[in-house]
Amino acid sequence: MKSGFVNIFGKPNAGKSTLLNALIGEKLAIVSHKVQTTRHRIKAILTGSGHQIIFSDTPGIIEPKYKLHEKMMQAVKGSLEDADIALLMTDARENPEESNLIFSQLRLKVPALVILNKADAVSEENIIKATHFFEQQPYCRQVIVISALKKKGIENLLAIIIDMLPEGAPFYEGDDISDLPTKFFVSELIREKIFLLYGEEIPYHATVLVQEFKEKSTLIKVGADIIVQRDTQKGIILGEGGKMIKQLGTLARKDIEEFLGSKVFLELFVKVRPKWRDNEMQLKEYGY
Repeated sequence: MKSGFVNIFGKPNAGKSTLLNALIGEKLAIVSHKVQTTRHRIKAILTGSGHQIIFSDTPGIIEPKYKLHEKMMQAVKGSLEDADIALLMTDARENPEESNLIFSQLRLKVPALVILNKADAVSEENIIKATHFFEQQPYCRQVIVISALKKKGIENLLAIIIDMLPEGAPFYEGDDISDLPTKFFVSELIREKIFLLYGEEIPYHATVLVQEFKEKSTLIKVGADIIVQRDTQKGIILGEGGKMIKQLGTLARKDIEEFLGSKVFLELFVKVRPKWRDNEMQLKEYGY
């Protein structure tokens, strides 16, 4: 039996969450074209015949500006400490030097694969150049070229990871695909829709806290607070005559029902909590 922690690192928007979902074959990590969508370390358990891989999606590596950012970078640090294999993910369209700077500063003590993502969006010549560049770096065991969105190269990547895994007993029993509670994923699906529907500022000033999760005979009742920093932001979330929050609720409910495999009654409330991103107690309450 082989088992180990395979943790994904990289700049914001390199495609880490999309890769995690592709590897697992389930939507566990929320995805958005906006940067810094991922705020938590999300573990996903893939158990096969003779192996168990615990993948971790981590927040994109940034310079912290708030306590929230510091918590996000602590999640990255924790992932560095328990990794057996590191997947260093970079966008093939970007200058390799930028990712190299981040990868070098991680000071990895474990084997690392450089994942060249979004490879379908650049020329073969650029792929060869980037591959050659990363192959020269001391941290790089191998360069793997993929498109996480189109699921190209995923099976090859998985085979290489299984080959590199250390021998050992599984860390998790049963068929769970994550160690996080269902409420966490429900709150993330709501937060994903905030990234989808609202402008640049709102998603970064908002978080979601599931306050009620009751399984009834015919459906699951979910009550969630959307936390923002200012009254003006509350107005934007609600929209004129509550139009925007209705749209948000409809989209989120559809995804939550798909995720839970059950009918859902979803109630959303908007609460103003000034400067919550810098408040230690509130961050703890909201799961950071």
